[in-house]
Order: sequence, then C-alpha cells, then structure tokens
Amino acid sequence: MLPPLGPGSHMRRVSLPLKMQAHSPAILLLQDGTLLYGRAIGATGTTTGEICFNTGMTGYQEIYSDPSYFGQIVINTAAHIGNYGVHAAEQEASRAMFAGLVCDRFSDTYSRQQAEGNLQGWLQRYNVPGIADVDTRALVRKVRQAGAQNALISTDVHDIDALRAILAAAPDMAALELSSKVATQEVYTYGPDHLPHTVAVLDLGVKKSILDNFVAQGIRCIVFPAKSSFAELQAANPDGFFLSNGPGDPAAMPYAVDTALQIQATSKPVFGICLGHQILALANGATTFKMHHGHRGLNHPVKNLLSGRSEITSQNHGFAVQADSLAACPELELTHINLNDNTVEGLRHKNGRMFSVQYHPEASPGPHDSRYLFAQFAQMLLP
Repeated sequence: MLPPLGPGSHMRRVSLPLKMQAHSPAILLLQDGTLLYGRAIGATGTTTGEICFNTGMTGYQEIYSDPSYFGQIVINTAAHIGNYGVHAAEQEASRAMFAGLVCDRFSDTYSRQQAEGNLQGWLQRYNVPGIADVDTRALVRKVRQAGAQNALISTDVHDIDALRAILAAAPDMAALELSSKVATQEVYTYGPDHLPHTVAVLDLGVKKSILDNFVAQGIRCIVFPAKSSFAELQAANPDGFFLSNGPGDPAAMPYAVDTALQIQATSKPVFGICLGHQILALANGATTFKMHHGHRGLNHPVKNLLSGRSEITSQNHGFAVQADSLAACPELELTHINLNDNTVEGLRHKNGRMFSVQYHPEASPGPHDSRYLFAQFAQMLLP
C-alpha cells in the first residue's frame, strides 16, 4: 500500500452522519447556470470542482482514485457505473481523489465474484457525493461546446440561491497548485531492495500503476514529496529521475520547475509523464495552456514521430504544452502528437538523456501500446 496522502482540499464538502435514503434527490449546478436534477448517490453532502468527462467504458475505480482528478467532478460517459463493484487492487491511491460523480445508471449491486464491495459503499467511505439518472450524453455535449467550468453537486441542500453562492466561491482550476495536497508527505521506497536500478520519483500525484510498471522493469522507486528539494533527491544517489502525473496548473508550480532544471543538469536519465511532462517542458523554456475541455479516456490516438507508428493511449489532462512555444526551445524535439487535435504528446531533449509524454503509458486500465516507454527508460539507466 502507498502511505497516507497529503492533507488539504479546496473543495467544500459537507457531510452528515445520516444513512442516505433510497432515491433521495440530488442537484447538479454548473457555473453557466445549467441546473439538473437526479438521484443522490454516494455520500450525503455538497461538493464543488471543475467538471470534466471520461469516455472510458471500464475502470471507474481507477479514475476515481487517480490523484490527477483531484478537485474535479467526473462525468462517466459509460451508461452503467458500479455494475462490477470495487476491488482494492484497482485503486491508484489510498483513497478516492475526485470531488464528485455524475453518471446515468448507477448500480448498488454487482456481478463480479472477485469484487470486495459495491461502489455506493466505497463512495460513502471516502465521503464523495454523486448524482445519477442524468442525461450524460446531453451534458457531455454541453461541456464539449462550452468548455470546462466549475460545477456543484448537492445531495442535502435544495436552496438554489445558497448553492449558487457556494459555487461562486469555488476557485478556478487555472493557476491552482494541487500537487502538494495529494502527494506523499514522507519519503518511501516502492519495490524490493534487490532490483538493479533505483529512480528518484518526484511525487506530483503519482499513480500506483506507474510505480508497478517501474518495478516490472527492475527499477526500485524512492518516492519524494512534491516540494522536495533537488538536494534531497540527489542524496538518494539514484540512477535516474522521474517526474510524475498529478493535478492542477503546471504554471503554478515554480518549485517543481526549479527542481526539474537541477535534475536535468545532472545528465542522468529523466522521464516525465503528464504533469511531469509539462513541468519538464516549462523547465526548458516552453509554455503551457489550459485546454478547452481536456483529454480524458482510453482511446486517444497518438502518433510517434520517431517510429512513424500510431498508439492508442489512455489520457487524463486539462493542460498541455503550447506547440508554438517549442520554437523557442532549441534543445527540445517533438516526438509525439495527438492525431485528433495535433496537440503536443511527447518531447525529448537533444542530449538524449530526457524524454516525456503527455499521455499515460501505464494505461491502467487501457491499451498497452505505449508501455515500451518504461523499457526505454530502463535501458537508459544501464551503465
């Protein structure tokens, strides 16, 4: 198990020690004034966050426990949620990370024999409210057209003016630093001591499945809190460095950019995924921007410009590297592009010692097309 994650949340969440009654009403309120009613699921309370949607047909527990979703209300486009229960092995962190759930059909029962419980109990355990019986197809169309925006779910407050006031006080995701709220607060080791390689992981919100992929490649991970100094990472005498995924705006993380600059100066191998990719880009002079509605799902096509091959990828990001800014970064080379919108999906340094990708090669769940990147990094660690 991963150690307890960092405290703190910008979300307003009011919980009551009352058992939720069947078919209790719930409210979904969007920043643009959209108001929807549905059935209350999960915990009793009120929560706010940036609303987004994930198109994956499976993997809801992995989504909800992914630290990159911290501060976000997730719309699942899959029609049935909860129908295969929950299992501890499918969590990416020690607790639920997202702010709230919006879905169409929600199931309290499950058919999978290996499941350890139902999703309703899991959401209650981690104090996450949700709303079901929503026309998610229409809602996703709205988010695609209007863009990401703050939203609110309430299962216990029905005064719309009061809810509007709560939503108005919610912070925007732009310029929000969240990694320090989800990252480990203490250094820990992941993987057996006998593995041939050791990597210092800067935890910006790392997923457990990323660490598992490193261990599968013979890499022991020493995981450091988000705001650890370069000196602390270097003191572990690692063979290389990894900058993880995580939530929030990379432009609000100068502490991580400074650490990335010092890491690169060592000439040891460096690998970054998602937020880590964006931080490395910023450290090399590129800029980032907030996307209209982001990329979240299991079937995003990416082209590897080095091999000419295409990969089906798992993605979860609301920020990206500005392609035009790479012209001012002579040491960076574009290696991957998104085939849907041509956004930047991969970079490498011309010194051959650093590379990064925007998408998730660990893809848990999802396609395994990109797991070669972990093997590529392991090769770079060889003397």
